[in-house]
Amino acid sequence: MSGQERGHRSEEQSVPRERTEESVSATPDEQPTTTYEQAREELADVVRRLEAGGLTLEESLALWERGEQLAELCRHWLDRARERLAAATSADQPE
Repeated sequence: MSGQERGHRSEEQSVPRERTEESVSATPDEQPTTTYEQAREELADVVRRLEAGGLTLEESLALWERGEQLAELCRHWLDRARERLAAATSADQPE
């Protein structure tokens, strides 16, 4: 097998990843396109796959990177939720 064929095969075996750069880098007032629940579920799946083992180094690294993206996306959603709760509770406080 030639080097070019080997390179092509490793690309086929790599873990597919969704593009979420736009979601993760959303401005503070913007909502990411993936919901918190979707990101959390996919993150849990990434963790399960990593813990199960049996992956190549490249597959493991790709999953780890995806997990980092998903964790950032979850943090984004949770930060926005905290801000909304803080705004709602401060609006309820008598002045």
